[in-house]
Amino acid sequence: MRIAVIGAGAIGCLVAGYLKEKGEDVTLVGRLPGISQIGQKGISISGVRGSMLVRLDTAESLDFSPELVILATKTQDVDTALSANAGFLREALLLTTQNGIQADKIAAAYLPEKKIASSIVMFGSTNLESGKVVHNFEGNWILGSVFDPQPTENILSLSLVLNKAFPTVISQDMRGMKYLKIFVNANNCLPAILGKSMQEVFGDLAVSRISIAIWKEAFEVFDKIGIKLVSLPGFPVENLTKLTAMPSAHAAEIFSGMMRNLSKDPLYGSILQSIMRGKLSEIDYINGEFVRLAEENSLQAPLNKTLVEMVHRVEASRDFFSREELLQKTREYI
Repeated sequence: MRIAVIGAGAIGCLVAGYLKEKGEDVTLVGRLPGISQIGQKGISISGVRGSMLVRLDTAESLDFSPELVILATKTQDVDTALSANAGFLREALLLTTQNGIQADKIAAAYLPEKKIASSIVMFGSTNLESGKVVHNFEGNWILGSVFDPQPTENILSLSLVLNKAFPTVISQDMRGMKYLKIFVNANNCLPAILGKSMQEVFGDLAVSRISIAIWKEAFEVFDKIGIKLVSLPGFPVENLTKLTAMPSAHAAEIFSGMMRNLSKDPLYGSILQSIMRGKLSEIDYINGEFVRLAEENSLQAPLNKTLVEMVHRVEASRDFFSREELLQKTREYI
C-alpha cells in the first residue's frame, strides 16, 4: 500500500515514522522549509518507545496517487491541503485525524463519503522543531466513519495496516466518540493561554478548577441539545460525569493528579504547540465547537467563549497571560 501522510507536525511525523519503520511505503507531505529539512535529515523520534531516526520520502505536494492518505493537518488547514492535492486523491481512501467532525465535512466536498474514514488519536506527541518528535504516551487509534456507523471493508483493511503503528479499535459511533474527544482536549486551552507545560499548569489547583468548569458548562449545552457522548477505549464518559458531579475543589485535586502524571516529558498540548511554532491553533474546533453548538441552539457558553478569545489574543500577540489574569477573567464562571 502506498501511503501519503499530509501534515508534518506532531501526529503526522509520528505516524509516518512508525509506519515507515514497520516497512510501509510512506511519503510525508508538508510545507517548506520544514519538509525539506525532514527530507535531508529524517524524522527523529524519542519518548516512550526509545529513540530512532527514520528516513523516508518527502514532498511539498503529491505527485503520485496513493492508496491511503492520512490527513494530519490542523482542521483549519484541511481545505487548503485537499485542494492542493485534489488531482491525486480520486482513488485514495482518506483518513482524517482532526478533532471534531468538521474535517470530515470539509473532506466530503472532495471525495465520496464512502472513501472517507475518520479516526481519533488517543496517543500523545510533541513537535516544536521540524522533524523532531517526542512520543509522550501510548494510546489507541480509533477508526470509523462519521457518515456510516457500520464498519466498512475499507476501514477493516485500514485497521490491519495502522495496527502496525498503534493498536487500532473500530468504532460504531464515531460521532459520539469524536464529541467526547473534544471534551478530553478542551483543557489544552489553559497551557496555551499561560504558555506553560500541562504539568506546570495543572499542578495549580486553582487553574484545575477552571478545567472542571469548562466541562460542566459544555455538559449543560450537550444535555440541552441532546447530544450523546460515547465512551472512548480507556476513557469512559463516567470519567467526566463523576468529576463534574463532585465539589469543584475535590474534582480539581483528582484532575490535577491525572494531568501531572500523563508524561515524564513536558507535555504542551496541541494548541500551545501550534502557537509556539508561530501557527494558528485549532481552538475554534475544540472549545469553539462548544460555543458554536451553544449559539446555534440559542444557548450560551460564556466561559468557553472567554477562553477562545484569550487564545486568539495569544495567537495574535504572542504574549501569554499571567496566572492572575486568567483567574480574574474566569472567576465569575467558576
